Amino acid sequence: MSSLPTPATQAGQDGLDALLAQPGKALIGLDFDGTLAPIVADPELARAHPRALSALAALAPKVAAVAVITGRPAEVAVRNGGFADVPGLEHLVVLGHYGAERWDARSGKVTAPEPHPGVAAVRAELPGLLDGSGTWVEDKGRAVAVHTRRAADPQAAFDALREPLTELATRHGLIVEPGRMVLELRPPGMDKGVALSEFAREIDAGSVLYAGDDLGDLPAYSAVDTLRTTGTPGLLVCSGSDEVTELRERADVVVDGPEGVVDLLAELADRVG
Repeated sequence: MSSLPTPATQAGQDGLDALLAQPGKALIGLDFDGTLAPIVADPELARAHPRALSALAALAPKVAAVAVITGRPAEVAVRNGGFADVPGLEHLVVLGHYGAERWDARSGKVTAPEPHPGVAAVRAELPGLLDGSGTWVEDKGRAVAVHTRRAADPQAAFDALREPLTELATRHGLIVEPGRMVLELRPPGMDKGVALSEFAREIDAGSVLYAGDDLGDLPAYSAVDTLRTTGTPGLLVCSGSDEVTELRERADVVVDGPEGVVDLLAELADRVG
């Protein structure tokens, strides 16, 4: 096992030091796709890295909480991650749909508000707008995501669709969340930053680590920055990719995709044991 990476910033070093000094007060926040699970062409086939569960099960009992924060429905993330009924993960929380849904390992139940009516309206109009584009629509229940990775020219399709999808979303009271060859139409008011901040406040976290890979993780990065200014140390980890550079530029630590994230979690578990 490799040693812990050295954060590129003093704020990141302070966050790591605080986590190691008082792991029982630390919140570990993790994105799913691209962070715990490799990105694949068909999101339904995404599965957590083979060593993710063992690393999480080793670390989770030693920290205040582990929260998986994802744009996916909570139940889908639980299924694809294999998080249910895993010894050591009894206190795991999955915040799905950017925090609109919550699954607790202890109860095995999902709590959520009623869906936004704009999602159904958008869902009905998308086929006509996307006809012939070579894209694929993922119905998330509380959101719909248009994937361009299967198109003949994924980036060109992404660029061409961004404006019309934004107009469609706005017309029905939704917003567009861009990602790695995906444009997600979802309700406003929740993002990974809000979800992370609210959960950190709920558990009175003494430090926060957040790991992500995509544009949707930027609000969580900003939330950690805000927590730092109010006295809660934080560490920003980027699950590196060649498709998104914004997180890499803001991160304290950059690791090599989900493999690197799992290595980091396992090393943390060893250090705080």
